[in-house]
Amino acid sequence: MNPDSWGNSNLGLDEKLHQEWLETDGLGGFASGTVSGIRTRRYHALLLSALTPPTTRVVLVNGFEATVEIEGATYSLSSQFYWPDVVYPRGIDLQTKFESQPWPKWTFELPNGLVLTQELVVPRGKSAAFLCWKLDSRSRTDSSTLKLNVRPLLSGRDYHALHRENSAFQFAPLVNSRMPVGAGGVVEFQPYSTLPVIRFAHNGHYEHHPDWYRNFLYLEERDRGLDSIEDLASPGTFSWDLQRAPAYLLLTPVTEQCLSFSSMADSGLWDLLTQRVRHRHSQFRSSAIKAAGEFLVRRDAGLTIIAGYPWFTDWGRDTFISIRGLCLATGRLAEARRILLAWSQSVSEGMLPNRFPDVASEPEYNAVDASLWFVIAVYEFIQQAEMSNLLSESDEEILRQAVQDILQGYRRGTRFGIRCDADGLLAAGVAGMALTWMDAQVGGQPVTARIGKPVEIQALWINALRIGEILFGRSEFDWRLSQANFTVKFWNHELSHLADVVDVNHEPGRVDLTLRPNQVLAIGGLPFPILDETRGARMLQRVEEQLLTSVGLRTLSPHHPEYREHCAGGVVERDQSYHQGTIWPWLIGPFIEAWVRVHGATIEAQQIARERFLKPLEETYATHDAGLAHLPEIADGDAPHTARGCPFQAWSLAEYLRSDLIVLNPGREMD
Repeated sequence: MNPDSWGNSNLGLDEKLHQEWLETDGLGGFASGTVSGIRTRRYHALLLSALTPPTTRVVLVNGFEATVEIEGATYSLSSQFYWPDVVYPRGIDLQTKFESQPWPKWTFELPNGLVLTQELVVPRGKSAAFLCWKLDSRSRTDSSTLKLNVRPLLSGRDYHALHRENSAFQFAPLVNSRMPVGAGGVVEFQPYSTLPVIRFAHNGHYEHHPDWYRNFLYLEERDRGLDSIEDLASPGTFSWDLQRAPAYLLLTPVTEQCLSFSSMADSGLWDLLTQRVRHRHSQFRSSAIKAAGEFLVRRDAGLTIIAGYPWFTDWGRDTFISIRGLCLATGRLAEARRILLAWSQSVSEGMLPNRFPDVASEPEYNAVDASLWFVIAVYEFIQQAEMSNLLSESDEEILRQAVQDILQGYRRGTRFGIRCDADGLLAAGVAGMALTWMDAQVGGQPVTARIGKPVEIQALWINALRIGEILFGRSEFDWRLSQANFTVKFWNHELSHLADVVDVNHEPGRVDLTLRPNQVLAIGGLPFPILDETRGARMLQRVEEQLLTSVGLRTLSPHHPEYREHCAGGVVERDQSYHQGTIWPWLIGPFIEAWVRVHGATIEAQQIARERFLKPLEETYATHDAGLAHLPEIADGDAPHTARGCPFQAWSLAEYLRSDLIVLNPGREMD
């Protein structure tokens, strides 16, 4: 199945409310919403900008009300969801089609047979959104005018917050240009003095008549146990005669990242932007490969990777897991170089940050695995870059130095008890901290603390040591003792799988034998397997029996007493379930690679794995509630494996692409 078909447009209302589209600007900002046009999250917006890319994100223009007047009748194109459970107006009743590629496009059919389209383009590298409404070329009417009215709905808030009616909101336009239809104009607003001016360029008329729209209900927020009611301000109405020309409306904040344009939003600018988008879209053979670029954003003079939309920023762990699928597998080597060089400047005491906060403040060094994933990413990048002559000697030296600093820092010992023990394995963890990717906390305490020597950390550490030996040829990076002790300490013959943690809480000999998916990294997902194929095959059989699903691996066996069937409810309920049975699609990548390796790494094994493991993932998300052309962060452990969490998750898509383009690449036998 071709990923281009993800997101079928022939959907019912419930599906239209849950399938989401995303258009990003390459700066951390984005436009997003549902196929229905109804906002179901606080993050759904037309103009959501990152004021200090890729962070300090604010919602400036949430949405709009749109109506068409013809022959005395008024028809709504927009739809809103109000508290308690009211859909009004119902533009969805006139919506006949939605297309997400190469940009979002809605088609509406009026009762008199007229067909209208509404399109949205977000340019790359600038904070802006460009809307176009026009009559379908086949539509004909005897009416002298066909009037389109659009009322923008504004807030001006942090993207995690909600907005309520208040007297401080400034409705008055800074510029009010009224010109004949076709001449266009510019109208600017600054709802709050702490925010940038919002500029509307248009080729119609603007009439100022401010009002509040109250009690919008965001269904996804309500279902997640969060505040879900919002009031939005509308300063006035833009109007056009669609019989004369298409309607154009360009939205942008007045900042250095805004889109430069003349006083008129017109067909010339629209044609230029859409031509660029079409050209960019044509570069990629599937929508999934194109979607990979949505996560690559600017940070200072370099690049980074957004962990997921709509609410994550750039996380170290997510960046270095994702870069192999999003960049290396898709041929974006120049972008990979910029990302790795940018992050290499942040090594501190052998650690890389796991997170840059939403607002300007110190980065957070609180992950044991982020730095090790960086080492893996650098190694695989250097292998590819050397073949393409992309990497200069000075750039390679910077990356090598960062790798060396990490390995030496971990051997010496660094924050949070991270250190190489006498057995050559990597110990980590202190009370009250979750340093691995299983990092959910409730009441300030980790749900799965995993203090001691977690299994996937050893796989990463031994791989990093081997890479250190390859890059530097030094005995201090010898990995052989570590690998020998790994099998002795982690393998359980009776259960035929690896322990999840040994030396639990730094108590020698104490072992956690919980069956979890972390162990697959001992044989798949990394350059060098650290478990022999015989044991690996037995372990994978246990994982396949209890953890494998059509959309990824469960984090806990359904037979375990702490297994949670669903990751739903309020914040506490969801955090308690996050790694206690919830499925993570990104883990299918390491599993597939492990399975292929233990089955001889042949072309035949690749073909079987594609049919058994990758195609079910594609088929599920062709019809599943999820981000269009993307994969979600998580899914329920029990069938039907409803998508949860972030609908556009970087490492989920990355591991799908790495599996599709590298691990299961037809005609390529694995090393």
